[in-house]
Amino acid sequence: MNDSTASQASQRPELPDHLSIDPRSPHYVAAVFEHEVGITFNGKERQDVEEYCISEGWVKVPAGKTVDRKGNPLMLKLKGKVEAFYR
Repeated sequence: MNDSTASQASQRPELPDHLSIDPRSPHYVAAVFEHEVGITFNGKERQDVEEYCISEGWVKVPAGKTVDRKGNPLMLKLKGKVEAFYR
């Protein structure tokens, strides 16, 4: 780990236990999204996670192209082992 990598890691905010990408959610943290975040669910990296909770062990992912009456994608809540990290 060189000095520039170490300084970048120290500038990143700590990843919260519960995080959402929806700005209307109370679990949205804008400072976290200034950096690229990765999610591992049950040992596989997922690209489609909208919200996660590490302590409760779930992620929310869109259910295909299905939308609700307001145009928001319908979400599926999947349970398993969740890990969040910065890329």
